[in-house]
Amino acid sequence: MTDQEKLQKALDDLRSATGLDLHLNAEDSRDPEQTLSQLRQLSSAYKEKYNRDFFLQSILGEAVSRPEIDARASRFHIDAHGERRLFLIASRNVMDENFIELLKNLFPSSHKYFIVRMDGQRIVLISPCKAPGTDDAELTARTVVDTISSELMTSVQVAYSNLFSHLSDSAEAYSQTRLAIQIGRVFYPEYAVIPYNRLGIGGLIYRLPPALCENFLREVFGVNPFDALDEELLTTVSRFFQNNLNIAETARQLHMHRNTLIYRIEHIQKMTGLDIRIFEDALTFKLATMVINYLHAKKENSYE
Repeated sequence: MTDQEKLQKALDDLRSATGLDLHLNAEDSRDPEQTLSQLRQLSSAYKEKYNRDFFLQSILGEAVSRPEIDARASRFHIDAHGERRLFLIASRNVMDENFIELLKNLFPSSHKYFIVRMDGQRIVLISPCKAPGTDDAELTARTVVDTISSELMTSVQVAYSNLFSHLSDSAEAYSQTRLAIQIGRVFYPEYAVIPYNRLGIGGLIYRLPPALCENFLREVFGVNPFDALDEELLTTVSRFFQNNLNIAETARQLHMHRNTLIYRIEHIQKMTGLDIRIFEDALTFKLATMVINYLHAKKENSYE
């Protein structure tokens, strides 16, 4: 291939990437190697900045106007309109390319799914809604969790956003899922799937100022007695709550005598002033433990 043919090919590649129809003058052709290098660098830089992944990352990370998104999306043959839902797959560990390949096999782009790596520990899946009234967000999230667990032997949490109808709303959807993951790590670490629209009491507490939470603990207890509760007692309380304050069923599941369980509950009452056999005291205890978990996480910044 002659220098002139190489230059023409580089111009064709640049035109294909950018839509710009450039021509070389005689002066540019005097040093074909330098000109060829510059054309290739320009084409490479454009592709890096304006490829589909970069486009999707940019609209997830910042608010971009609808007209701009429409214009940029059309370059990649993406319809910016249409009902979608965003899923955030998060792990405490680094997720390598095996995770991306697995997700691509599960959710092929030909079916209008978009998979975007945000960083080493977060991957976004943007899923189309197939038809009105057929949303299966919970099933999709469970499929991701179960497949990654079985194929890659790794546990992840998956949060999903509310539905949105234009890609300009995807930044808000991403913010929703990031918040859901943060709340899930503090209040619901045992949950693998966390819907943004079902954050419960944890979502309420998370939005409270820390000073207000500290005031609540002081009003209820004066001092914090929870530091003295060991893991065994906290496990007992957790199982007791899961069984709707049923002593017989909790004792059976914990493989202990009913009187032993009652002794533990009474010991907790002496330490905290709360009889968790009574619904109101049980609710106060539950709220207090959630508030304390939130304050600890806030202090250690461990929910990111």
